[in-house]
Amino acid sequence: MPHSKPLVIVTRKLPDPVETRMMELFQTRLNLCDAPMSQDQLAAAMREADVLVPTVTDRIDAALIEQAGERLKLIASFGTGVDHIDLRAAKARHITITNTPGVLTEDTADMTMALILAVPRRIVEGSALIRTGTWTGWSPTGMLGHRIHGKRLGIVGMGRIGTAVARRARGFGLSVHYHNRRRVHPELEEELEATYWDNLDQMVGRMDILSINCPHTPATYHLMNRRRLGLMQPHAYIVNTARGEVIDESALVEVLREKRIAGAGLDVYEHEPQVNPELLALDNAVLLPHMGSATIEGRRDMGERVIVNIRSFADGHTPPDRVVETMF
Repeated sequence: MPHSKPLVIVTRKLPDPVETRMMELFQTRLNLCDAPMSQDQLAAAMREADVLVPTVTDRIDAALIEQAGERLKLIASFGTGVDHIDLRAAKARHITITNTPGVLTEDTADMTMALILAVPRRIVEGSALIRTGTWTGWSPTGMLGHRIHGKRLGIVGMGRIGTAVARRARGFGLSVHYHNRRRVHPELEEELEATYWDNLDQMVGRMDILSINCPHTPATYHLMNRRRLGLMQPHAYIVNTARGEVIDESALVEVLREKRIAGAGLDVYEHEPQVNPELLALDNAVLLPHMGSATIEGRRDMGERVIVNIRSFADGHTPPDRVVETMF
């Protein structure tokens, strides 16, 4: 890099301790107002920066990368997913991409488990009764939901987060099933008492709860399409804390509205930040604002990973969290 301290441009407001440390270590340009950059602003930043620190809200496509200046050699993304970056175009321009894997595992798994509990037990509906003053007292048939103990949980994507969800699920008495590109190590399978399904269709049709924990890639786009959603049992629930694009949202609305599945818990959406208005009208959908990783500890850990990646790269070393296109 051309400077002893690389010019680092950050696209969104990060936690104060992270920004302070970046200011100490690098020539850093912060986004204090936290408004997402426009494509023109991103292009201008990429023409000037040595390092760009974007987030999932920044779409860095091939056209944008083509406009990058010669100085830009590292895109150190603040987040785990990299589906917002065209990895192939970056590779062609010899731009290294890093992310922040691992630091959000426990937080996202906690939120997944919270939705697994919230949807069958109708927690949001119950809270609304209290807040609207429409609760008339306890009743033997009031607010009946479903027990999760003893039910079958199907995990789609048994990576770090999927595994962490499985560990929590065992504590709640759920039977763990999973579908993954590759079967996990036998010792882990034994620890989790997990059943592997090579055929996703077969697993989907037999689960009581389905948890989406795989990344968004061309191979997983609309993995849960209309046909697969149609395989779910009428009493089954689906939870998604991964990426909205993995589920065909219009098809999901249809099966929820027609009660062909019992409910859904969503923290992510296909067209974020827009949420399908038809989803908002459904009382069998628990909807959260992409907050699965939103803990103070998690955000600080993410920032520390970004800093480590930048420092390693600036020192001429391979960053520990370098993303290779074939990984996704």
